[in-house]
Amino acid sequence: MKKAILIIILLIIVIAGFFGFRFYTKYYGNNVEKDGYVLIPHNASFKQVLDSIAPYIKNKESFEDVAKDKDLDKYLKAGRYHIQIGTGNTNLVNMIKAGNQTENTFRIGDFGDIYQMVGKVTKKTELDSLKFVNDLNAIAVEKGYNNAEDLKKYFFIDTYNFFWTVTPKEFFNKFDSQYNEFWNSERKAKEQQSSLTRDQIYALASIVYKESGGKKDEMKTIAGLYLNRYRKGMKLQSDPTVIYAINKQTNFKDPIKRVFYKHLTTPSPYNTYANKGIPPGPICVVDKSSVDAVLNAENNNFIFMCADPARFGYHKFTASAEEHAINAKAYQDWLNSKNIK
Repeated sequence: MKKAILIIILLIIVIAGFFGFRFYTKYYGNNVEKDGYVLIPHNASFKQVLDSIAPYIKNKESFEDVAKDKDLDKYLKAGRYHIQIGTGNTNLVNMIKAGNQTENTFRIGDFGDIYQMVGKVTKKTELDSLKFVNDLNAIAVEKGYNNAEDLKKYFFIDTYNFFWTVTPKEFFNKFDSQYNEFWNSERKAKEQQSSLTRDQIYALASIVYKESGGKKDEMKTIAGLYLNRYRKGMKLQSDPTVIYAINKQTNFKDPIKRVFYKHLTTPSPYNTYANKGIPPGPICVVDKSSVDAVLNAENNNFIFMCADPARFGYHKFTASAEEHAINAKAYQDWLNSKNIK
């Protein structure tokens, strides 16, 4: 009798262990066979979620069972989710129900206009570029501007993190906050001392950034040079403004690498060979260093600058027109020798 009871107990333990193991494996055991990212848009159906996750998991049926048991279909949250090897069905379901998505990395570069930037950014968001631009246009109008292009000064070159589901409003708010933090009392005081408007400061900063190629060690020198030209009533004659004027006309689809004499008369308010004064706005998104370079410009007597072929990316500065002519010829000869058109 005792032996029979013992056998029954052992059978119960074995059966319980078997079903317990199956339960644990189904709910908590690893069901992910490869890492990846799953995109779940707003208003996605339960079937869409299953189809999106299927390529990454070993057993679709077990995930579906757990998802239904935990009412995932009622609590789906849109997002970009990182699916990792070693994850069980319960953790996958809980991650999506909680909306614990993984941020995307965005690099804001020296884009010529906002529409270029949006085209790159929206490749990593749920929204298409047209919707993004339209919403930014609305934000610009709310701020008293004409359109999204007038928001260019709010953005700084850097790397940022955003969720795939970021809205244009959330996206802009991050930069709006950064912009307001950047313009602290110290910078505002220097802004007043400069006798320049903020738009003029950004326009000059964009020229400084383009002329320096983003190299911080020449920025203040270049800023001082252009302020000298501006205050003397001279045309700024910055090649990047001509390049911008031409690229703007072609929507940046046919960029030019070299400025020729024929380009200097390109009709545009941004062309500083054709117009005196500072352009009406920045010719690119800038970094913080270039704005600070304008606010803290070097006190020099330079009027001319020319790329230095002996130091790629750097320039020769001078106050002498004769010396500049020599420098310019050396650079043109170098361009010709490299067959740069």
